[in-house]
Amino acid sequence: MTWTWSNVWHWAAHPLSWPGFVGMLVGAVLVLLLALLVVMYSIYWQRKFIGWIQWRIGPNRVGPWGLFQTVADVLKLLIKEDVIPTGVDRTLFLIAPIFAFVPAFLVLSIIPFSAHHVFTANLGIGVLFYVAVSAITIHGVMLGGWSSNNKWGLIGGMRSAAQMLSYEVPLGMSIVGVVLMAGTLNLNDIVAAQAHTLWYVIPQIVGFVVFIIAGTAEMNRTPFDLPEAESELVAGYHVEYSGFRFAFFMLTEYVYLLAMGGLMATLFLGGWTGPFLPGWLWFAIKVFAFITFQFWLQATMPRMRQDQLMSFSWKVLLPLAMANLVITAVVKALV
Repeated sequence: MTWTWSNVWHWAAHPLSWPGFVGMLVGAVLVLLLALLVVMYSIYWQRKFIGWIQWRIGPNRVGPWGLFQTVADVLKLLIKEDVIPTGVDRTLFLIAPIFAFVPAFLVLSIIPFSAHHVFTANLGIGVLFYVAVSAITIHGVMLGGWSSNNKWGLIGGMRSAAQMLSYEVPLGMSIVGVVLMAGTLNLNDIVAAQAHTLWYVIPQIVGFVVFIIAGTAEMNRTPFDLPEAESELVAGYHVEYSGFRFAFFMLTEYVYLLAMGGLMATLFLGGWTGPFLPGWLWFAIKVFAFITFQFWLQATMPRMRQDQLMSFSWKVLLPLAMANLVITAVVKALV
């Protein structure tokens, strides 16, 4: 069901029933558990993959092939003392990790993992919802850095805000090219539009490159990890966090990795479409390829300087995204 004014009026006139509420709650819990499972083994794969690149073994002690190493690390974080330093803004310091995590989890609700979009919303404005909600995370990051009463945390939060504002523009414009081609903001319909034609990564190759680069910067990942630069800012905006609150910030980062991979697969690689294999498996393969690519960048690319980061967005990515958008509009109008 798509979002229309008639549907909104229907829901307003017919309040949600208890069975419907329970069903939504169960679906949300299942998506959360799936996200936590993917996050745990994304971290495991990151450590293994980068270890192989650097001629190391990686986790191999806890469980067979080290599969339970991340589980042990998560349990360690959850039981560690929650240290609240003197001088912090206590209220903001405590809620900042939640402000960061909740939007990351919400955007998963509209990513179509399969043709049946089980436990996810078939939202008519899915693209707009993703862009709008994902931008809220920056508030949690800035609050965490500012409320810590630490200069490194404040600098990390301000860097993250500047980076998000700079790269959100080319990211959004790269998505608009896909929206023009599909003629819809519904993510399920965008996948359906690619089912019997070329995946949009071919005609939108420039938009795809812009999306990958801008998306990497949005997630603060290497080589755009300046908000957390250990060699400069110790740990950036979460320098004063420990225990499960630090785990919330880390969880946010990896949940966004899953969400951005899902959005990339949906917009440019045909989502769940593909021959021979089940749709959900095709989707998982595409997301896994995106996640592995991010880890490969982390193992091989040096960190950019702050001035290079900002200049690259406004002087390179934005003109490319605008040119791609204009060409797409002209071709769409003529063909």
